[in-house]
Amino acid sequence: MLSATLAAFLGTALLIELTPGPNMAYLALVSAVEGRRAGLATTIGIALGLAIVGLAAAFGLAALLSASPLAFAALRWGGALYLLWLAFEAWTGAGEVSPSRANHRKNAAQHFRRGLTVNLLNPKAALFFVAILPGFTEAARPLIPQAVILTLLYVALATAVHLGIVGLAGTAQRWLADPARQRVARKGFAIILAGVAAWFLISTQ
Repeated sequence: MLSATLAAFLGTALLIELTPGPNMAYLALVSAVEGRRAGLATTIGIALGLAIVGLAAAFGLAALLSASPLAFAALRWGGALYLLWLAFEAWTGAGEVSPSRANHRKNAAQHFRRGLTVNLLNPKAALFFVAILPGFTEAARPLIPQAVILTLLYVALATAVHLGIVGLAGTAQRWLADPARQRVARKGFAIILAGVAAWFLISTQ
């Protein structure tokens, strides 16, 4: 693949990743409230989710999904409802991982699953790989190998951006070590997540 094409693709992908969305909001809030360990686990889940969706698109599964209004609507509402469930957990403290109650292995697995689920239920990710990525492939070359390469490059770039978010947001955890501040942060976390769910529905309509 031509270097100019790759540069254009990576530039587009970077702009998309720097645009606030469910991944960025969730990662920043989780890392700030629960620390870098939770943020890193979520990042791994997000990366796997993006890779699965991208590879599915490369082999045509996501294209079939985007062609079905009913399936797209189900995925769209499923993603929004999942974000609302996470907001409810944060508001009620059901997912609390304070130092006195922490089981780091369990919590890491939980955050990994959440990052994975948020992306598997995100129709915008499928639409990117179906509608935008093919524009950076060359018709004279086999499509699937190109799509796989571009998908892996996108996942690598997105993961680098997400790790930066985790690193920056994780510094706020010291300030949130106070239980009272943490409760306030969790309430704010819940409200913002609910807002992200609403934005998610509007932007994918």
